[in-house]
Amino acid sequence: MPMHHPAPTALVLLGLAWLVYFAAHSALASLAVKRWIARRRPALLPGYRLAFNGLAVLLLLPVLALMHALRGPWLWSWEGPWALISSGLAVLAIGGYLWSMRWYDGGEFLGLRQWREHDRGVLDRESLHLSPLHRYVRHPWYALGLVIVWTLDMDAARLVSAVAVTLYLFIGSRLEERKLALYHGGAYEAYRRRVPGLIPWPGRTLTAAEAEDLLRRAEAERHPPPGLPSG
Repeated sequence: MPMHHPAPTALVLLGLAWLVYFAAHSALASLAVKRWIARRRPALLPGYRLAFNGLAVLLLLPVLALMHALRGPWLWSWEGPWALISSGLAVLAIGGYLWSMRWYDGGEFLGLRQWREHDRGVLDRESLHLSPLHRYVRHPWYALGLVIVWTLDMDAARLVSAVAVTLYLFIGSRLEERKLALYHGGAYEAYRRRVPGLIPWPGRTLTAAEAEDLLRRAEAERHPPPGLPSG
């Protein structure tokens, strides 16, 4: 039986579901929420990052289920040489993501370190990271995610989702940079002026030596945001 395009109202509902998910994700990741918990329920802080990551996955599942339920005819599908190119780009993006993880503290990122050490600090302890990919874009994981999203075959529900994810990664990267600028001072501002956010651009890259200089400067300038305890 042929598939039919989902109703416009259903696609609007899907877009709203993504909006609610991203709003909740951004709110829970904000310093304001962590500051509130630090004042009222400090005993929850060691498990906050772990719970945040778990909740992010759980809340994503119904949105993905709705997207799957609204599947319809392809708006476009990569075929022939284009299928090989799109699949190759997606594989390279996944490989780039896995390779770049070696420059991160996985325990800190997942929240396992905070849980094991009963860390009640509000701030992340990690220093500024500049992996080789960071020399070309400020948010390589977001950029690689966009490659994966836009190399998929697209039906209407996937297209709505792809647009929603793209907008969120653009806006979310800007919100994240506010915290990074507070943590790392003028070094991050200098980095932001030099390197593009999500799309590599000729002439706007860092050499390895320049990246090392910025890391040393960031470590010297790193400080907690005003009025926020470091732990």
